[in-house]
Amino acid sequence: MLKAPQYPDAEAQLSGVGGNVYSVISCVQRALRKAGHREAATEFSTAARNAQSYDEVLQLAMHTVVVT
Repeated sequence: MLKAPQYPDAEAQLSGVGGNVYSVISCVQRALRKAGHREAATEFSTAARNAQSYDEVLQLAMHTVVVT
């Protein structure tokens, strides 16, 4: 069962972003900032940059925002 994202009011469209992990991080940060969650954007960026794999970054993104 999927857990609802921590910030359901923030939506990041990752389809078409490509396989670049930094593009994924940037997209999620923009979505969080747009929804008014500036501190969460910084926290996400730090956590994502400390992730051990691309898959871990994607999982973190899906637990943080609505990913489309």
